Amino acid sequence: MQYPVAVFTGTVRDYPGSRPSAIAKLQVDGELSLTETGVNGDQQAEKSYHGGTDRALCHYPREHYAHWAQRFPQQAALFCAPAFGENLSTEGLTEKEVFIGDIFRWGKTLIQVTQPRSPCFKLNYHFGIRDMSSQMQSSGRVGWLYRVIGSGKVSPDAPLELASRVSNVSVYDAAAIVWFQPFDDEQYHRLLSAAGLSASWTRTLQNRRFSGKIEDNSRRLLGK
Repeated sequence: MQYPVAVFTGTVRDYPGSRPSAIAKLQVDGELSLTETGVNGDQQAEKSYHGGTDRALCHYPREHYAHWAQRFPQQAALFCAPAFGENLSTEGLTEKEVFIGDIFRWGKTLIQVTQPRSPCFKLNYHFGIRDMSSQMQSSGRVGWLYRVIGSGKVSPDAPLELASRVSNVSVYDAAAIVWFQPFDDEQYHRLLSAAGLSASWTRTLQNRRFSGKIEDNSRRLLGK
């Protein structure tokens, strides 16, 4: 099945009271170059947490915006693509239909799902909602990230098409294992066995297995 895609890129800008971010993106048309670090013209402010080969592209399901508009009616006008800083926007693909390691064909390129998107505190400033990142994470409506395994030219005229499925762990399941469930080594092993899982999520799960503890995410979610 093919999924028409809208494409967005952004440049770094300042946010009063927060740190610089490239979350505010604009739709682009025409042909673009896709490299192992993403589409040309897309920037990241803090590359320790955003971007890189395992996080080259961010995908967010367009159908989630109706939920957010209903949840926050006063900010309803804000909730349309690419409000969550996504590079790719589609309908018909959600966290329950997409799996860790899925390889999608996009034009003549190939991209692979690596992890759920980990919401951070910059979303709170972007939307003017104190705990937006926490609400996004707890809802499971987080989107996902890709690595590029076959670079080349892409465009919004080329739809996404699933080329290969290599695990049985959905993006939704991955988020649930890491964020919603208590420490469960069996489930951590299940997720670690999913081909294509990002290095950062692999490291987090292994650290939990070694320590027997779940790390504090308040700094990521609230900026503290």
